[in-house]
Amino acid sequence: MENIKATRRDFLKTTGLTSFGLALGISSFAKDATVKKIVPAILKLEINPFIVIDTAGNITIINPRPDMGQGSTQAVPSLLAEELEVSLDQVKIAQSDGKDKYGNQTSGGSSSVRSLWEPIRKAGAAAREMLTEAAAKRWNVPVSECSAKDGAIIHNPTGRSLGFGELADDASKLEVPKNPKLKDPKDFKIIGKYNKRLDVPERVTGKAVYGLDVDIPGMVYAAILHSPSLHGKIISIDDAETKKVKGVLKVVKTERPMPHRTSEAVAVIGTNWWAALKGKKALNVKWDNGDLEKTLSTDKYFAETYEAAKKDGINYEEKGDFSAKYASVEKKLEANYETPFLAHAPIEPENAIVHVKDDGSVEIWAPIQGPDWALRDVCAYMKVAPEKVKINVTLLGGAFGRKAYHDFLLEACHLSRELKKPVKVIWTREDDISQGPYRPGMLSHMQGFVENGSITGYHHHAIGESIVGQVFKGLKSDEADPWLSEEISMNNNKYTFPAASKISWTNVKTDIPIVWWRSVYASNFGWGQECFIDELAHLAGKDPLKARMELIKDDRFKKVLETLAEKAAWGEKLSEGQGKGIAVFKSFDSISATCITVTKKDQGVSIDKVVTVIDCGYYVNPDNVKAQTEGNIVMGITAAIKDGITFTNGVCDQSNYHQYNIMRLNETPKMEIHIVDSGANPGGVGEPGLPPIAPALGNAIFAATGKRMRKLPFDINNLA
Repeated sequence: MENIKATRRDFLKTTGLTSFGLALGISSFAKDATVKKIVPAILKLEINPFIVIDTAGNITIINPRPDMGQGSTQAVPSLLAEELEVSLDQVKIAQSDGKDKYGNQTSGGSSSVRSLWEPIRKAGAAAREMLTEAAAKRWNVPVSECSAKDGAIIHNPTGRSLGFGELADDASKLEVPKNPKLKDPKDFKIIGKYNKRLDVPERVTGKAVYGLDVDIPGMVYAAILHSPSLHGKIISIDDAETKKVKGVLKVVKTERPMPHRTSEAVAVIGTNWWAALKGKKALNVKWDNGDLEKTLSTDKYFAETYEAAKKDGINYEEKGDFSAKYASVEKKLEANYETPFLAHAPIEPENAIVHVKDDGSVEIWAPIQGPDWALRDVCAYMKVAPEKVKINVTLLGGAFGRKAYHDFLLEACHLSRELKKPVKVIWTREDDISQGPYRPGMLSHMQGFVENGSITGYHHHAIGESIVGQVFKGLKSDEADPWLSEEISMNNNKYTFPAASKISWTNVKTDIPIVWWRSVYASNFGWGQECFIDELAHLAGKDPLKARMELIKDDRFKKVLETLAEKAAWGEKLSEGQGKGIAVFKSFDSISATCITVTKKDQGVSIDKVVTVIDCGYYVNPDNVKAQTEGNIVMGITAAIKDGITFTNGVCDQSNYHQYNIMRLNETPKMEIHIVDSGANPGGVGEPGLPPIAPALGNAIFAATGKRMRKLPFDINNLA
């Protein structure tokens, strides 16, 4: 499809359909979403997310959530297949392209199943009822005598059947049911069951197409040299040696557009990637770093956060007069908990192909998390209407939030516009790790007190740079960051402190680019919250689990903690030198709790076992829930004991995996994942398993060694 005015032939070719039959759209992704029938306007794709059943019986769904490994290419069709009474292999999937008609299309915030749970199922149920009614009319029998099975409608008394394709045209002439009856969860055959992921064979055999795999006729390659100090300005470019490299076509001054500022860069254009990369290494560019060498450093940034911890922040919520009560009590604690800047480091680095055509239209091939956000950013940067932009979303080889930040995509846009040909920009691993954006480093200033053997007061002062402020420019100077404040609020985590509680915020700004990272702020502030609750429990002389149970009244939280206590054998007698630590945190509408067991080993500890319990409400595939949670455990431990991102004299100190280590397979501890079937509305699973990991480890280390870790990362082999 070249653009929104696609022909019937274009649409059929792209979706793999043979001819139109029954086509249904969804009004929104809200709970009250309605299903509507698509009429000839479909030829222009003037529709919302939809399903199409053609006259050959092919079933196609437009997937509005790109797959970066989290399994949306299974989860989304599973919702449809369940209600249509077909198997997963009977549903074809096509990726959305960012146009408004498809609604929210960003894979992030663990939102895919949460947002699509009812809308997609409604569309499937509506199609099933319309096909059933069409068959009943054809046979002149009651609808109640008919049922759907494996792509056909069956007349139960006689065994007669008609395929969906045979009924599609008739069904398309019927009214769409306003409130189609959804299946009772007890009757689910796909949802909540173990099902093989049908996309795995292509991924492991190399047939799956990622961004790096795409070739476009006539394209050139671009390797971009960014300023080592992030925002340095170009003084001079010496490209004499670069131009000697065979395959190098041109050296172009370019730019890296980021939400908070645009930085200068130089691109080496080549006929192939290796020529462009070799030419980049031969390039000699002098940079004016201005005062960045003095101002851009993580030491300076964290020094400012610790100074802010000595002052009052902006209140987000407060119950009682915390400061007055804190001043008057005898048994109290105060501590700072620090988390570092972190890179996303996906296996597939950032890349994009952009072709700015002679008529001003723009076509894109890229592994991006949100085609809708990408469309918005490209239109704003290129000053073109959405109708002039076509986005082809490939599979993503990991992302963790990074590929919803479109600097690399806009770099390709800039170069293609300048060169008037398709350009493929590829970031190296060094670009990815040393240039950001990063998870922001944060500080939790904690205060709390104990009365009569119980924890009764608590204050969490969150300090650091704001994603809302830097990326979206949406934070007022007198406003607490709403994203992180709600994340650590009493309403979210259900702790109830009888005397007083308070959540406050201070914005410490930096020019180090930041963005969301797996579990966003929960990965920062779960560390301070759950370690400090542990500290207060010990101050009160209480078992850490019992102390939490006393503070939490919410039944779902209690069930998760009770299940964790059982599965992790919390009360068992430990061997000498062993210790267990627990933590619980709610994020993205899911509750996750973890128990980690460690054993003293020389000057450090070894991690023996990790047990995680998660209540994510209804879920599509328990195997995927467990896989995602295992990934969260690995990433959470990595963030706790491996390398953070640091800046010295304006330059990132890390450049590749040798300096920014990822936990290896042989280091991975035993893991157990247990799912609580609460029957609640679906929550996320891609991120909620991560926030409790670091604090559970910190608490376990204290239990085994008596040493309290308050700064991440730490060396697990040397805790002295």
